[in-house]
Amino acid sequence: MNIMEISPDAVFVEGTTGTTDICQGQLGDCWLLAALSALTIHPSLFVKVVPSNQSLGDPYAGIFRFRFWQYGEWVEVVVDDRLPVREGRLLFSYSNTRNEFWSALVEKAYAKLVGSYASLKGGNISEGMEDFTGGIARSVLVSSRTPQVLWRSLTAALSRGSLLSSFIQACNSREIGKVTADGLVKGHAYAITETHKVKKGSEEILLLRLRNPWGFIEYSGPWSDKGNEWNGLDASEKQKIELKIKEDGEFWISADDFSRIFNVVEVCSVSPDSLEEGDASASPGAWVISEHKGSWVPGFSAGGSRRYNKSFWKNPQFQLVLREQDQEDEEDSEEEDDDDEEDKMDEGSETMSTEEKKKVAKQKKKTKQCTVLVELLQKNGRQNDQINFMYIAFHIYKVPLEIQGSCLESSFFMSNRPVGRSGKYKAQRGVWRKLRLDPGNYIIIGSTYRPDKAGEFFVRIFSKIKNTLGTNDFSCTSSYLPVMASPVSPEDQMRIERTFNKKSGPDDRLNAKDIMKLFNSVLDKIYHLPLETVRQLIFGMDTKGRSTLSREQAETLMSDLRSLQSIFVQYDEDSSGTMSPFEFSMALEAVGMKCDSSVIQLLSERFVSGELHMAFHCFVSCITRLRKLFALYESETSDEVKNRGINSWLLQFLTV
Repeated sequence: MNIMEISPDAVFVEGTTGTTDICQGQLGDCWLLAALSALTIHPSLFVKVVPSNQSLGDPYAGIFRFRFWQYGEWVEVVVDDRLPVREGRLLFSYSNTRNEFWSALVEKAYAKLVGSYASLKGGNISEGMEDFTGGIARSVLVSSRTPQVLWRSLTAALSRGSLLSSFIQACNSREIGKVTADGLVKGHAYAITETHKVKKGSEEILLLRLRNPWGFIEYSGPWSDKGNEWNGLDASEKQKIELKIKEDGEFWISADDFSRIFNVVEVCSVSPDSLEEGDASASPGAWVISEHKGSWVPGFSAGGSRRYNKSFWKNPQFQLVLREQDQEDEEDSEEEDDDDEEDKMDEGSETMSTEEKKKVAKQKKKTKQCTVLVELLQKNGRQNDQINFMYIAFHIYKVPLEIQGSCLESSFFMSNRPVGRSGKYKAQRGVWRKLRLDPGNYIIIGSTYRPDKAGEFFVRIFSKIKNTLGTNDFSCTSSYLPVMASPVSPEDQMRIERTFNKKSGPDDRLNAKDIMKLFNSVLDKIYHLPLETVRQLIFGMDTKGRSTLSREQAETLMSDLRSLQSIFVQYDEDSSGTMSPFEFSMALEAVGMKCDSSVIQLLSERFVSGELHMAFHCFVSCITRLRKLFALYESETSDEVKNRGINSWLLQFLTV
């Protein structure tokens, strides 16, 4: 039903926008609406999401536009004026006044952005806050600060334009939505919209104003709308905080009671400076942002966590260069979680004693370091009416001077510990950590917990001083250093001799069919070669364009096949008769070939015949093709070709 049919006197915004314009309907998206409530108290941020000069008056086009931050860019979403209703009333978000529609239209636009209204059911408020601001969201445990310190931190964050929300943790799924004796809802997102302090006699009371996005069911304890505490307060104090005794979902609560009842505060800051406690002294312009988009491709770049040490190094690597220190490391960076249950490779490999660690930490505090904030976001977690976030995390490694600019392989990651990481693998859209690192070269690796999980991701890093962030694959060139094959065995030599004596033509050469039978007679059945692969082997030799082989050539190929079969069996760890792309890349190295990840991905796509795993005959075809292309590149005399490099050459001809 369109808006004019729902309410003939409908308006886009009635008067001014405020927290009470947003009431939750029959959709479990309190996380989104609480973020929207928090947004309304920051006009400069609000107009970026809800552009001004939109109305339901003449001229009326029936469409509305909104903007949301999506992984490094602001995306405009246009929607019409039709909204879901039941018995003439809005089914989902609505305004207290019933004839105001901006909040319902924002909800519709966001649902369009993520796929559907159903995709909004359940979520983390940090998602909504980040998409409304482009800022960085983090969780703060209420118990980590005293009520007074927490109140000061939240007051400072609000003054910097941060969005704030909070919730009471539910112990289990049955507790979610349960209303406590104080009128608060467990597992439910509340926006924190203001802080204030009032004087009652000689006592100073620290207060916070919260809002339930439902638009009703309010806190009923001390300093609530119905609390007796207001009776002894001067009228001027009540006027100063615009006290409204009304069932609109908005209420005041003391800092002491807030700290006693609530468990977590979500803070979303448009600048990393807003994450600091105390006064807002740093200039937002002091931060430099680097961004990069990437993907985890099963078999190629979805290497999983460090528990999977044979594939972890295949995850996308991003090079971070920190050049200058910015401050003394007097503040604590985010604490490392060395007892991370999702990443147990840290356990048992710690060689420093407690005293040594304290000594190193003390020395670090005396040196100037670079402040960086790294965030990893996974994309498309809300699709097809479902929420499906993978467990993700990132690790940061310092790269020694002697190997800077080269590809970091499994041996590096097995012998070096990360100098920073996001913490436990978490099934949420984003993970982040603020760190202080020494100047130098680093590698950032974002990964899913288990390998072969497909997904796209976005990495952004904030640094107070110039830094560079880019993919590390640019320095990984492809190369081929042939591994000497063993001479043909006496048994194989006798078999070749008998076959040639019996089957060869007048020119003492054997055709492709007879060569296929000869080779397959020495290979296990699971590794038999089809005729097409044998033809590729023949033309990979110097046959002067002929489709037959001499005795010497047959012996060479027989020995080569034996060697390739041995390598294939070695890396076919599950004895399935096939190799995964991860196993394939290691097998290539055993043959003497090092290839860039983009080349390996193309090879796998080209030679796996539509299956994720590679059979032996596909492996043979691939090696044959690569050897030929490496040889042709070596014989190439064109400066233009050489300047483009081997990777460009391989990518060009592997598609032919």
